[in-house]
Amino acid sequence: MAEKRISITIDESGKITAKTDGIKGEMCLIELEEILGEEISAMSVKKTDEYYQRINPGQKNIQKQGVGK
Repeated sequence: MAEKRISITIDESGKITAKTDGIKGEMCLIELEEILGEEISAMSVKKTDEYYQRINPGQKNIQKQGVGK
């Protein structure tokens, strides 16, 4: 199974940048919304090629890891 990763960066001005890797289709937005809550509605979204790829049935199980764990 390919690795799935979400990287979230907050710069000095408070701007949030989030990037998913290995998560296809709308699952990337669903996972980001779960992490960021309503903050995601205020973000501009730049969809990558992965967004337009089909989701495999087993891909919904994404392991979440916190920083430093």
